[in-house]
Amino acid sequence: MPSKAVQTIVKDKYNDNFIDRLFIWLFSSKMAKALGKGTEIEGYAGFVDLSKQIMQGRNAQEQQVIVAKVLQSLVPSPALWAIRTFFSPTRLVCVLNAWFAAQMFEWLVGPCEVAEAEIDLVDGTVRSQPSAVHIKKCRYLVDSGCVGMCVNMCKVPTQTFFTEEFGIPLTMTPNFEDLSCKMIFGQLPPDPEVDPAYEQSCLEYQCPTASLATTACPKLS
Repeated sequence: MPSKAVQTIVKDKYNDNFIDRLFIWLFSSKMAKALGKGTEIEGYAGFVDLSKQIMQGRNAQEQQVIVAKVLQSLVPSPALWAIRTFFSPTRLVCVLNAWFAAQMFEWLVGPCEVAEAEIDLVDGTVRSQPSAVHIKKCRYLVDSGCVGMCVNMCKVPTQTFFTEEFGIPLTMTPNFEDLSCKMIFGQLPPDPEVDPAYEQSCLEYQCPTASLATTACPKLS
């Protein structure tokens, strides 16, 4: 079932260091290139503004295609092939990916930590392993205030990129009640038909263009 929209949440103050600003610049420049135009807004706010520009006039699939191109442009094709070919999604590989993500993506999503996860294996058994990343309050979701941006430009493209390009299954489960999220490496993402994120209504107190006329956020379609 979709979550109930949260009340207004005050944005946290982030003191981005040099490395954070470098990643923000890199991702923003790749997004601007894929979009065909940039933004006059600097820093993380500019990164979010570019995301909003990608959303404008495009359906969910078109948005996801652009973000997929951005992600693919960040990692050389030979590196993707090597990882996909020589590194199967073992317990160790998934745990290391969780650790890496927790260290590298704080500039994007805010404070996060490695957590335990229950992984459904193909043989029907369940394995517990520390291959999840708990994002305490997602910076991207707070700043955008948009369910559609969360799903179309973060959750789905990132799941697809790791699962298909790296060959390492990833499921992202955003919590629209407290704006947290969990990234679970080693877990195949659910089909859209059974993924609660696709039924999530607008964040009434967060999204400036929230639509209360529909059950699900209209930008998910």
